[in-house]
Amino acid sequence: MKFYLLSDNTDTQMGLRLVGIDGDVVHERNEFLSALQHTVARPDIGIILITSKLVELAPDVISEMKLKNKRQIILEIPDRRGNSTLGESIDAYVSEAIGVKLS
Repeated sequence: MKFYLLSDNTDTQMGLRLVGIDGDVVHERNEFLSALQHTVARPDIGIILITSKLVELAPDVISEMKLKNKRQIILEIPDRRGNSTLGESIDAYVSEAIGVKLS
């Protein structure tokens, strides 16, 4: 199973491409939804990474896909312009779950 990125900027795409993760850069809602449907249809993709700005374009669609899609995991990731509180909330959740503060 592979990772795949749907991003709103090329910086994130290039950074993740350096570690072997392919992806698409899209900007409009229709373009994003089309790329998302295409990615979900691929049987080799196991984890779909989506930047926060793209999730904001279609939060209802993403929430429904997270609930109904049993084959792939859909994860929201921040980018350099994204919401930094997303990473902080993940750190807090992990810290609470394992009982160790992450620094």
